[in-house]
Amino acid sequence: MGSTQVAAVADKHGDRAVPPRRHRIAVLALPGVPPFELGIPSRVFGSAQDAEGRPLYDVVVCTADGAPVLSDAGFTVQPAAGPEALAAADTVIVPPTHAMPELGLGGPLPPEVGAAIAGIRPGTRLVSICSGSYVLAAAGLLDGRPATTHWNLAPEFRRAYPKVKVDEEVLFVDDGDVLTSAGVAAGVDLCLHVIRRDHGAAVANRAARMCVVPPWRDGGQAQYIDRPVPEPTVASTTATRAWALEHLGEPLPLTRLAEHARMSLRSFTRRFRDEAGMTPVQWLTAQRLEMAKQLLETTDLPIDLVAHRSGFGTANSLRAHMRTAFGVSPAAYRRTFSPHEPALDADGSRSAEGRTPGR
Repeated sequence: MGSTQVAAVADKHGDRAVPPRRHRIAVLALPGVPPFELGIPSRVFGSAQDAEGRPLYDVVVCTADGAPVLSDAGFTVQPAAGPEALAAADTVIVPPTHAMPELGLGGPLPPEVGAAIAGIRPGTRLVSICSGSYVLAAAGLLDGRPATTHWNLAPEFRRAYPKVKVDEEVLFVDDGDVLTSAGVAAGVDLCLHVIRRDHGAAVANRAARMCVVPPWRDGGQAQYIDRPVPEPTVASTTATRAWALEHLGEPLPLTRLAEHARMSLRSFTRRFRDEAGMTPVQWLTAQRLEMAKQLLETTDLPIDLVAHRSGFGTANSLRAHMRTAFGVSPAAYRRTFSPHEPALDADGSRSAEGRTPGR
């Protein structure tokens, strides 16, 4: 399912507006579910609100047969619903389970779980957190598709489900109607990504602030970096990254960043990758895209000026980067997430990209 951003409609009496139906999310609690991962969807999606403070999602925790399940922390989870919630959902989220070791060998789902999964309507968006990917894989829903899981489980997962294109190097994988994430906190990143995909960066950032978590980590960021935490005496790129965020609109060649960090170019590049999990160029591009999205959503600045302020220099450069990263142009992104703000050219006129066809 896509965004729930639809116009309000008049009720049957025609005398007042009826808000759009909220996007329905069903979270499937399985035996042995870790409480932290189980709580992520309710907490993150429950924090997503529109500009008027209205919730954008209805989140319900259910089980495969409606009965309580024992979590891996030793207490029982009492669900609000049974498998009927999966059948009615727009998005189904499957947290991990630590009580189904047979899935690690490619074994079948328990009958009641298989039946509940089979009852999900075609076209429903499917999301897994950590080893919840095993459930989707066992149901055949990941065959031939890219996916991820916790890095420590990847070898086992690959043996059990050879038809799945596993990438354990990333935080999450968005394959359209099927999304999978790595372990624990990567589930937070994926839920925020879904909110951002549905409603834009401003809504996702507000939800992140409510949850007191970082608003954005790119899905392609390294899942696990096998490096010790630097000693306080070891030079870090943290201060330079914070400084760069305040200067994204300026040219930021590697030499300037290394000079700010007071490191050689080689040492800076190596330390940056160790700490951020990506190269400085990849990180800068990701941060500039995030700034461009926020400017497109929250201002009516011309596309050229958005490109300049976010550090891409020209509208053509911004268009190329946004098409590569998101598959849409800046004007199309603005129409989706800020429908009342037309795209403008540098001279203030409405751009060809932003015009309605035929007008």
